[in-house]
Amino acid sequence: MLPGAAWLFLFFVVPLVQLAAASLYDPTGSLSTGYALTWAFGNYPTALQAYWPQFGRSFLYAGIALVLALLMGYPLAYAIAQKAGRWKNLLLVCVIAPMFTSFLVRTLAWKTILSDNGALVGLLRDVHLLGPDGRLLATPVAVVLGLTYNFLPFLVLPLYASLERLDRRLLEASSDLYASPLTTFRRVTLPLSMPGLIAGTLLFFIPATGDYINAELLGTPNEYMIGNVIDSAFLVRLDYPQGATLSFLLMSAILAVVFGYLRRTGTEEIL
Repeated sequence: MLPGAAWLFLFFVVPLVQLAAASLYDPTGSLSTGYALTWAFGNYPTALQAYWPQFGRSFLYAGIALVLALLMGYPLAYAIAQKAGRWKNLLLVCVIAPMFTSFLVRTLAWKTILSDNGALVGLLRDVHLLGPDGRLLATPVAVVLGLTYNFLPFLVLPLYASLERLDRRLLEASSDLYASPLTTFRRVTLPLSMPGLIAGTLLFFIPATGDYINAELLGTPNEYMIGNVIDSAFLVRLDYPQGATLSFLLMSAILAVVFGYLRRTGTEEIL
């Protein structure tokens, strides 16, 4: 275990400690004058008070995207695992194939799909689901769709792994006992797929909450998430104490949500 532990210590623990120290720097410092470690714990309430809308928006968008991903991903994973037959490998490749290209390229593709002059917006206008001046790009809808698409494979693959190991004899036994398909799903399929469902939910929700590319390319400043603020703090405003503070607040909030979720599902032992 020594090589792995050394790797984690060097590239995870040490940067994390440095980030924690940066969050307590004197906020009046700068790169030119230097930063002093003054244990400025007041950085935390100040940052939270200034950017709580972006925090709330991040969790809201990630939550909506997760629901959409579950509605699409669970049936897809079930179909691949139980119904695809000889097409299983091909469908798995189709799920993974988008990840062979850059995250940035995939998001830019959605910018084209959702553009005001695109076929999708034209179709929605023709069927009067959008007004003559209605649009999808630069709206919360575009950001949520981008999050759903980009992180969907992280949900589908763990679900597929659980559903693929499902013993079909249990489904047949449920049918022999006159259970309806809905009852079989609720009492047999869903409980047995919970490990994959929990893993996929976490793998989807955690990166989606901290994402900033989708809001940057598909939204406007009105749709910016906390990741956009952190990116701006480090790379544009060069406000390292605030960027580090927001990063720690985001990590703490995500950990609280994850532990609450695992406790609610009775799977704390996963961690």
